[in-house]
Amino acid sequence: MERINESSYEVATGADHTARACLELSQLAAGLRSKKAAGIRQELWGVLLAHNLLRSQMVKMAASLQGYTASQLSFHMASVYLIHELSCMPYTSPGTIPKRVAELDKQAEQFVLPSLWERSYPRCVKARPQRYSVKKSQ
Repeated sequence: MERINESSYEVATGADHTARACLELSQLAAGLRSKKAAGIRQELWGVLLAHNLLRSQMVKMAASLQGYTASQLSFHMASVYLIHELSCMPYTSPGTIPKRVAELDKQAEQFVLPSLWERSYPRCVKARPQRYSVKKSQ
Protein backbone atom coordinates (compact mmCIF):
# COMPACT_ATOMS: atom_id res chain seq x y z
CA MET A 1 0.00 0.00 0.00
CA GLU A 2 2.88 2.32 0.80
CA ARG A 3 4.36 1.84 -2.68
CA ILE A 4 1.04 2.75 -4.30
CA ASN A 5 0.75 5.86 -2.15
CA GLU A 6 4.31 6.88 -2.99
CA SER A 7 3.82 6.35 -6.72
CA SER A 8 0.53 8.29 -6.64
CA TYR A 9 2.41 11.17 -5.01
CA GLU A 10 5.00 11.05 -7.80
CA VAL A 11 2.25 11.01 -10.41
CA ALA A 12 0.54 13.97 -8.72
CA THR A 13 3.72 16.03 -8.53
CA GLY A 14 4.62 15.05 -12.08
CA ALA A 15 1.15 16.09 -13.22
CA ASP A 16 1.61 19.40 -11.42
CA HIS A 17 4.89 20.05 -13.21
CA THR A 18 3.38 18.98 -16.52
CA ALA A 19 0.44 21.33 -15.96
CA ARG A 20 2.85 24.18 -15.32
CA ALA A 21 4.76 23.28 -18.46
CA CYS A 22 1.50 23.19 -20.44
CA LEU A 23 0.61 26.60 -19.02
CA GLU A 24 3.97 27.94 -20.16
CA LEU A 25 3.39 26.26 -23.53
CA SER A 26 -0.05 27.87 -23.83
CA GLN A 27 1.44 31.25 -22.95
CA LEU A 28 4.06 30.67 -25.61
CA ALA A 29 1.39 29.58 -28.08
CA ALA A 30 -0.55 32.76 -27.33
CA GLY A 31 2.47 34.71 -28.50
CA LEU A 32 3.08 32.85 -31.75
CA ARG A 33 4.57 35.16 -34.32
CA SER A 34 3.56 33.30 -37.44
CA LYS A 35 0.41 34.24 -39.29
CA LYS A 36 0.24 31.25 -41.62
CA ALA A 37 -0.61 27.68 -40.67
CA ALA A 38 2.74 26.33 -41.86
CA GLY A 39 4.64 28.81 -39.69
CA ILE A 40 2.52 28.03 -36.63
CA ARG A 41 3.04 24.31 -37.21
CA GLN A 42 6.80 24.87 -37.43
CA GLU A 43 6.84 26.91 -34.19
CA LEU A 44 4.82 24.28 -32.33
CA TRP A 45 7.12 21.51 -33.60
CA GLY A 46 10.05 23.56 -32.31
CA VAL A 47 8.47 23.88 -28.86
CA LEU A 48 7.68 20.15 -28.74
CA LEU A 49 11.20 19.27 -29.88
CA ALA A 50 12.68 21.51 -27.18
CA HIS A 51 10.41 19.86 -24.58
CA ASN A 52 11.55 16.38 -25.65
CA LEU A 53 15.20 17.45 -25.59
CA LEU A 54 14.76 18.79 -22.05
CA ARG A 55 13.08 15.54 -20.99
CA SER A 56 15.86 13.42 -22.51
CA GLN A 57 18.49 15.50 -20.70
CA MET A 58 16.50 15.04 -17.47
CA VAL A 59 16.60 11.26 -18.03
CA LYS A 60 20.39 11.47 -18.38
CA MET A 61 20.62 13.62 -15.25
CA ALA A 62 18.45 11.19 -13.29
CA ALA A 63 20.57 8.27 -14.49
CA SER A 64 23.62 9.95 -12.97
CA LEU A 65 21.86 9.91 -9.59
CA GLN A 66 21.50 6.59 -7.81
CA GLY A 67 17.92 5.52 -7.08
CA TYR A 68 16.10 8.38 -8.84
CA THR A 69 14.04 8.54 -12.01
CA ALA A 70 13.33 11.49 -14.28
CA SER A 71 9.82 11.80 -12.81
CA GLN A 72 11.40 12.60 -9.44
CA LEU A 73 13.16 15.68 -10.86
CA SER A 74 11.51 19.09 -11.06
CA PHE A 75 10.80 19.83 -14.71
CA HIS A 76 10.45 23.55 -14.12
CA MET A 77 13.73 24.02 -12.26
CA ALA A 78 15.64 21.73 -14.62
CA SER A 79 14.26 23.51 -17.68
CA VAL A 80 15.19 26.95 -16.31
CA TYR A 81 18.72 25.74 -15.55
CA LEU A 82 19.17 23.94 -18.87
CA ILE A 83 17.82 26.85 -20.92
CA HIS A 84 20.20 29.20 -19.10
CA GLU A 85 23.17 26.90 -19.71
CA LEU A 86 22.30 26.43 -23.38
CA SER A 87 21.82 30.16 -23.91
CA CYS A 88 25.33 30.77 -22.52
CA MET A 89 26.96 28.17 -24.79
CA PRO A 90 27.54 30.54 -27.77
CA TYR A 91 29.67 32.78 -25.56
CA THR A 92 32.01 30.04 -24.34
CA SER A 93 34.97 28.61 -26.14
CA PRO A 94 34.29 25.30 -27.92
CA GLY A 95 36.86 23.50 -25.78
CA THR A 96 34.87 24.07 -22.58
CA ILE A 97 31.54 22.74 -23.89
CA PRO A 98 32.20 19.07 -22.92
CA LYS A 99 33.06 20.21 -19.37
CA ARG A 100 29.86 22.26 -19.13
CA VAL A 101 27.77 19.35 -20.38
CA ALA A 102 29.41 17.11 -17.74
CA GLU A 103 28.53 19.76 -15.13
CA LEU A 104 24.84 19.28 -15.97
CA ASP A 105 24.89 15.80 -14.45
CA LYS A 106 26.59 17.09 -11.30
CA GLN A 107 23.84 19.68 -10.80
CA ALA A 108 21.08 17.04 -10.96
CA GLU A 109 20.78 16.80 -7.17
CA GLN A 110 19.38 20.34 -7.07
CA PHE A 111 16.30 19.30 -9.00
CA VAL A 112 15.19 16.30 -6.91
CA LEU A 113 11.62 16.77 -5.69
CA PRO A 114 11.01 16.46 -1.94
CA SER A 115 10.15 13.00 -0.70
CA LEU A 116 6.70 12.03 0.47
CA TRP A 117 6.03 13.34 3.94
CA GLU A 118 4.32 11.24 6.57
CA ARG A 119 0.83 12.28 7.67
CA SER A 120 0.12 12.47 11.36
CA TYR A 121 -3.55 11.80 10.65
CA PRO A 122 -5.43 9.70 8.09
CA ARG A 123 -6.76 11.28 4.93
CA CYS A 124 -10.48 12.04 4.94
CA VAL A 125 -13.07 14.00 3.02
CA LYS A 126 -14.27 17.15 4.74
CA ALA A 127 -18.00 17.63 5.17
CA ARG A 128 -19.44 20.26 2.88
CA PRO A 129 -20.96 23.21 4.69
CA GLN A 130 -24.73 23.61 4.41
CA ARG A 131 -25.91 26.36 2.08
CA TYR A 132 -28.97 27.08 4.15
CA SER A 133 -29.50 26.81 7.84
CA VAL A 134 -31.40 23.73 8.90
CA LYS A 135 -34.09 24.02 11.52
CA LYS A 136 -33.37 21.60 14.32
CA SER A 137 -36.28 19.54 15.56
CA GLN A 138 -37.06 19.88 19.26
